[in-house]
Amino acid sequence: MDIKRNILLNPGPATTTDTVKLAQVVPDICPREREFAAQMAGLREDLVRVVHGDPKKHTAVLFCGSGTLCMDVCLNSLLPEGRRALIVNNGAYSGRAADICRHYGLPHIDLKFPYNQPPCLEEIERTLRENPDIALVYTTHNETGTGLLNPIGEIGALAHRYGAISVVDTISTYAMRPIEIEAENMDVCMASAQKGLMAMTGLSFVIGRRDIIEASRDYPRRSYYANLFRQYDCFERTGEMEFTPPVQTVYAAIQAMREYWAEGERAKWERHTRAFEAIHVGLEALGFRETIRRDWQAGLVAAVRNPDDPSWDFQKVHDYCYARGFTIYPGKVGTAGTFRLCALGAIDAPDVEAFFQVFRQALDQCGVAVPVRYGD
Repeated sequence: MDIKRNILLNPGPATTTDTVKLAQVVPDICPREREFAAQMAGLREDLVRVVHGDPKKHTAVLFCGSGTLCMDVCLNSLLPEGRRALIVNNGAYSGRAADICRHYGLPHIDLKFPYNQPPCLEEIERTLRENPDIALVYTTHNETGTGLLNPIGEIGALAHRYGAISVVDTISTYAMRPIEIEAENMDVCMASAQKGLMAMTGLSFVIGRRDIIEASRDYPRRSYYANLFRQYDCFERTGEMEFTPPVQTVYAAIQAMREYWAEGERAKWERHTRAFEAIHVGLEALGFRETIRRDWQAGLVAAVRNPDDPSWDFQKVHDYCYARGFTIYPGKVGTAGTFRLCALGAIDAPDVEAFFQVFRQALDQCGVAVPVRYGD
């Protein structure tokens, strides 16, 4: 089968291999068959292995949905009655966690920091010390709107010091940046198949300590479908999701996991790093500026300032690149004009270098001066 290969430089879904795409073409199967349950059991074990979890202590719980579903699941399921969540908020995606809390009416503190720098650990500790009812600290590992890397290990250590659990959004780092769930003081993390795992949209998962998930059986049931203990309990009793799983998407994820182990954790991260370095080189050659200091970046997402040029038109540049097989993505930095280039997916440095040839053509086509200009 001849499948056109597009290079997706957006922050997910990511470019996939043909073997992952074709893994979805399987004989029809009822998802209640033992054969399919065995497939999901193996995938759950592998998901824990990716973050170096202890299979006796940690488990993975699968859900049908995007990464945001797992944010919802963790926040609505893991907060005890009468306790508060602390949201470490320095970007669009941690801001989304605060929105979820507001939607459910969950008691929480929305602790806001500037979007372009790591959060202040002293302020986080002061907040924990002054609010002993905080039971859950929520942090985003890589703020995908900017590419900022948050100090999850230090924040998790503070959470534990003050008797709270550490819940981390690893949606845009899982299976890319090497993660050790215990060494980085995470009790629960989450991701979705279409990003670092380089599989298909529609499958997401929570990975966490069994004792914490089991303790949540006595917490308020705030959602019928998106409850962590309910789904975990169904898996433990039957090996199945409670409700219909995305069957073909699961098969694609299993194939993507095989390819993850074949490439290797370190080699995969080195590939993403090569692609990201190629992004920096290409941007610098054209004069573009990024919003986040290089030493504060997670190494996966570059948030790039729009140039101060009346000829700059993101949509026109996007459309020119898209027609030639390259996808770029608008930014998510408040009212600041940015776009994003990401090193996710089954790509390497030569793909990024090919993109910049097309990108330069797009700038010329639109009449944008190179090197690009900024007013400050």
